[in-house]
Amino acid sequence: MNKNIRAVAALLSAAMLFTSCNKTPEETDTSSASSYESANEGSSSSSSSSPSSSALSDVDLSAAIPVPGGHVIPDGMSETGSGYEGIDGTGDFNYGEALQKSLIFYELQRSGPLPEVVRCNWRGDSALTDGADVGLDLTGGWYDAGDHVKFSLPMAYTASMLGWSLYEDRESYEQSGQLEFMLDDIKWATDYFIRCHPEDQVFYYQVGDGGSDHSWWGPCEVMPMERPSYCVTADSPGSAVTGEAAAALAVAAIVFEDTDPDYAALCLEHAVSLYEFSDSTRSDAGYTAANGFYDSWSGFYDELAWAGCWLYLATGEQDYLDNAKDCFSQAGHDYDWSMCWDDVHIGAAVMLAKITEDQDYKDEVQTHLDYWSCGTSDGSRITYTPGGLAWLDSWGSLRYATTTAFIACVYSRWDGCPADKADTYWDFAVSQADYALGSTGFSYQIGFGEEYPEHPHHRTSQGSYCDNMNEPGEARHTLYGALVGGPDASDNYTDTVTDYCANEVACDYNAGFTGLLAAMYSEYHGQTLINFGAVEAVGATEYMAECSSNVEGDDFIEIRAFIYNETAWPARAATDLEYRYYVDLSEVYEAGGDVDGITITTNYMQSGRVDGLKVWNEDLHIYYLSVVFDDGALFPGGQSQYKSEIQVRMTSPTGSWDSSNDYSYNNPDGQILMEAGELVYGILPDDEGSSSGTSAGGGATSDPTATTTSTTSGGSSSGGGAVTSGDLSISVSYDGGSNAISGTIDITNNGSGALDLSDVTVNYYFTSDGGTMEFDCYHCATNSSSGGYTALTDSTTGTISTYSGTDCDSVLEIGFSSGSLGSGDTLTISFSCHRGDWQNIDTSNDYSHSSAGNIVVTSGGSVIAGEQP
Repeated sequence: MNKNIRAVAALLSAAMLFTSCNKTPEETDTSSASSYESANEGSSSSSSSSPSSSALSDVDLSAAIPVPGGHVIPDGMSETGSGYEGIDGTGDFNYGEALQKSLIFYELQRSGPLPEVVRCNWRGDSALTDGADVGLDLTGGWYDAGDHVKFSLPMAYTASMLGWSLYEDRESYEQSGQLEFMLDDIKWATDYFIRCHPEDQVFYYQVGDGGSDHSWWGPCEVMPMERPSYCVTADSPGSAVTGEAAAALAVAAIVFEDTDPDYAALCLEHAVSLYEFSDSTRSDAGYTAANGFYDSWSGFYDELAWAGCWLYLATGEQDYLDNAKDCFSQAGHDYDWSMCWDDVHIGAAVMLAKITEDQDYKDEVQTHLDYWSCGTSDGSRITYTPGGLAWLDSWGSLRYATTTAFIACVYSRWDGCPADKADTYWDFAVSQADYALGSTGFSYQIGFGEEYPEHPHHRTSQGSYCDNMNEPGEARHTLYGALVGGPDASDNYTDTVTDYCANEVACDYNAGFTGLLAAMYSEYHGQTLINFGAVEAVGATEYMAECSSNVEGDDFIEIRAFIYNETAWPARAATDLEYRYYVDLSEVYEAGGDVDGITITTNYMQSGRVDGLKVWNEDLHIYYLSVVFDDGALFPGGQSQYKSEIQVRMTSPTGSWDSSNDYSYNNPDGQILMEAGELVYGILPDDEGSSSGTSAGGGATSDPTATTTSTTSGGSSSGGGAVTSGDLSISVSYDGGSNAISGTIDITNNGSGALDLSDVTVNYYFTSDGGTMEFDCYHCATNSSSGGYTALTDSTTGTISTYSGTDCDSVLEIGFSSGSLGSGDTLTISFSCHRGDWQNIDTSNDYSHSSAGNIVVTSGGSVIAGEQP
């Protein structure tokens, strides 16, 4: 097969002709090697530059709003917009707005470095080292669904479907003002495919491991797992995925011809090479990493037929058409399924019918559409729900219906479609579009209509900071434009984040749906929102801090602080965060000392580093302790990653220390966090360091005297308190999350003798809510009354067993392999007891949760504090 690259100037004539594509474009001698080199030139994946966005190229940057991460949002942009513009609609739904929102969904799925100007304030750069394991820049592309793997088979299918829609309904995109956004969406994917194709017969078809990716729940900006790259080669081929990528790039070569002919030529060059790779190997033997996620069940002949049609349109070469027809004859021909990421033979049949006008291809398409609409000649017809959805399968039911509806639109508007069938197919398409948009009273497109899904199975939009899809309980972001999987055959649907069958979203779900909306717009129009973007009000607190006095004396104080990173606009690791604790050193100076004489020591630093005492008001001797978090270790990605405990001691050599005059002491509002020099939490003191100045949304809710008071952070929680039993005082503070018994227990020895901790067990009684319970010790130590500190985290164990008693069926026994609790010393245990899957639990019926007195301490098997159930 002759695979010469065609000149850019000749592409247009071939691309614009559908049924008369026999013109022969002029040939040109283009070197594929130079294109491959330029595509990955300087491809150090850690230094990927931000791409540009043609759709937002005219934004006034001087008036744009900055977003953390170096991006900006056009001034005035919001999720509600500022009114409507465009052609009034005549349909039952506003197809213009639905189309507009469907396109922005692909911006919310973007991986890699984002453009400087964006339309979302909760997405940031992500996966910037993709491809580093193989020495390439494989950044970009789309995250597949509610996860973060980049699977090229469904991604290429999606890009080809979007391109097909633009090919069929370019005027719809132009009239609705969405053309540039559509081109940007397609290019985001095709740029990635070009990076994934560094040379002939090499194509990287996946970045990320499905197993490790699915085992973590958090936003894409802070993914902690390794992301391996997988490729197919001549010796280990993947004809389906390379064929689909060839199709996507061939369509792009056509649709970009008017606006960017050079880019169109580059896409065509890669499409030709990938098609040759796919066709010459005809094997999926090397396509293994996606097994269990995106297996190529239908084989590769359908992709070869599909891509061959588009390459014929892009080049005019008869060989592509002949090969497409031959491969189509060898592909599966199930009429009772749907066009989808795995099986594209119906799309190829439509193309072949329109190109050749052969009756066999027409019959193929019409039997398929009859099955989905009015029924076939033998009476076969798809299942319809009571509400009117053509229902094929439980997994992504709306995806199949709306994609088939798009096929119906394309075919029914073609002159070759029989007149008696055209209206039937069109009416079917309208009914499926309207069902998706809310004909039953509920819209399945997120952010469209009055009622729509609010809890999709989508990691980044849910916005968890602790690796748990149930925390927080409400999604923090609106995933505008996404089409969810959909209802069952009886129209039943539950909007819950845990249901990845009915409530997940995916790039391929929106692919045919977008085409359907553009087709609806061509007939019924509909206005679009002015200044629309996924731009939300930022949550009240993304960072939080709470602090208590760990231990203090006449010449020192040791503080224990917890810093929380719950960022989501966008999620980000702490690389320029500072915690400040303000102190008044007047008494030190009065005793003849100064700030330079203060010694600062750290007993425990989960992350962060002490940066010394900084001047606030030198004349009044007001300073602040600065603790800097700049290594990225504090990030919203897990139970132990989103919060950091620090213990810092400040000692005066003059023997004088008075905490009562310190702004941050006993002051929840005085716990200050600064990000990049901007106040993000707490209330700054005034110049005199004694009253409140600038506020950043409030302070912590906890009482810093943790040894005498029960406290709660991050949510509401009952129980806790303090109690003295015999020679021990016990207090507990809870973190307040809904998916764990999590908090800090402090046990102070008020007796005259020391306790051997290897003989001590701390018993916590609770009611199990199902699942396997696990124990985590975040930190454990003893603090002596004289200021000494002994870390015990590595010596601490937790055993969970059954127990029968009031408000409990289980007991957590916390033990120690070493250590001693001297007279006046305090034992601190920061812990968590949770289900292995981090599902929510109910602590209201837990015996020990109701009172600190119900936490039992034993020594040598005998109870020495607390009351057993």
